[in-house]
Formats: sequence, structure tokens, C-alpha cells
Amino acid sequence: MASADRPVEFIPEDLAPGDAKSLELATGDLDIACIRSRDDPLFVPAYERLWAEFGAQHEMEQREVIERRLDWHPALAMGDCWLRYEMILVRRRDEFVAVRDHTAVVACREGAAHAVVHLSHVLVEPVWRRTGMTGWLRAWPIQTARACLAAASQPANSPITLVAEMEHPDERFRMIRLRTYEKAGFKKVDPAAVNYFQPDFRPPAEIDASGGPRPLPFGLIVRRVGREAEDTIQGEEIRDIVTALYKMYGTGFRELDMAGLWESLRDYPAAEAEVALVPPTR
Repeated sequence: MASADRPVEFIPEDLAPGDAKSLELATGDLDIACIRSRDDPLFVPAYERLWAEFGAQHEMEQREVIERRLDWHPALAMGDCWLRYEMILVRRRDEFVAVRDHTAVVACREGAAHAVVHLSHVLVEPVWRRTGMTGWLRAWPIQTARACLAAASQPANSPITLVAEMEHPDERFRMIRLRTYEKAGFKKVDPAAVNYFQPDFRPPAEIDASGGPRPLPFGLIVRRVGREAEDTIQGEEIRDIVTALYKMYGTGFRELDMAGLWESLRDYPAAEAEVALVPPTR
């Protein structure tokens, strides 16, 4: 079961190239709920699951930020782009299976639309890991992208890019998650060419007390749907992806806390530059 306006579907063609195992997942007794309103009775338990996992590490937005994003439904028009936020809660016989949230951002440049989907947070109950569930959690946001394209009156077959922000690998970082995305067919924008920063998620009072924002360096892990085999990306497309992310963040973070992030775009590769797409574990 799912929300009435657009059910979440199991679309095999949307799975990443390395997620074919997800086709073996038994789905008959799964309840897939797509949360699109702060008034949805499933919103609070879904949010609290994510907050319990990510909030203490300042890796999750405050509840009021997420509530404002849910008010974007079916899409928020902001300048030359449209934004749509959704949460997906998966249960089996009322027992928690998984939850994720994500934002689609559709922008038009020179008459051509491009949907960027920010894969924010995902949490899977341990017994459901390595069952194929994670592959579907990576694929379902593509449907959000298409819904946002429709709300923006743009073609459903416009390019779609899924993007996740992940820590750079080092001797302290557990590589399991990066290897999973690598196996699925995601690639990383070469960090030697692009220094990407995520906003400071701490509360404003804490940011001010510490002397200002401290953006975090992250890697950009991408899946360009239908173009997974390509091993380079142009500087212009990278800038479009990051601009979409910063516009999304800018709706919930203070302007002064975003200023340094926007400034960092000045050091990105030139529009025509070819940047390598490398394995996420590199």
C-alpha cells in the first residue's frame, strides 16, 4: 500500500546495474508508504527513526526543516527550479523494515530539464540488509524525480542523476557502504578535481558559539541514470548538480551559513573540463 496520489512501484528498469539481486526480494507482504505531508501519521515515527540514527552526529536536519520540505508537495517552484521532498517507510506486518528520505530538484537550462535527486538518509533493519531491499531504496527516488519533472511540466525522460554525499575513505572509515554503492554501479566525482563541502548541520546557536560554520568535506557519489557506463563528467554538469544541492540546503539553512559553500563553486573545473568518475572506494 502507498499514498493515493502516486503509489511507489517496483520498477525493475530503475534498479542500478549492480542491484539485480533486488529482483529476488519477496515483496508480497511489504507495505511501502510514501510520506508527503507533515500530517501523515507515519511522518513522526519515520522521522524519529532517522533522527535516532543520525541526529546526535549532526547528520540530520531538525524536524521543522523537514516539515517545511514536506510542504513543497507536489513541488516548490523557486526561481528556475522545482523541489520535491519525500520519505519512504517500509514495513512488514507493521514491523519496521527500512526508511529513507530524498529530495528531487528539477532545473532548466537553455530549455533542457535535468533532475537531480539528493539521497539524504537511509536506514535498514539489520535482518533486511543483503536481501535486495537496499537496491530498491536506491531506485525508488527515481520515481520522485519523475513526479517532480511532471509537476514542473517537463518531459519524464529528462536526464536524472542520483547523488549521495559520503565521507572520504580513510583508515578509520568503514568501507562497507562505499563498496555497496560501487558494486551497484555508482561512481565518485574525482575528489582531486572537485572539493565538495556539505553544510554545517549544527543548530545555529552552536554554530555561532563556535565562531561560524564548519562545512564538511565529502565525496560526491553519483548515478547518472542510463549513463552509468560513462567514466567522465563535464565541469558544467558537476556545477549543475552541486547548485541543485545548495539550493535545496538553502531553503533550510541560514544565508550566512551557506555563503562559503556558494563561494567554493568558484574553484570548480571549467564548464568544458572533463572530470574523471572514479570508484567510490578510491
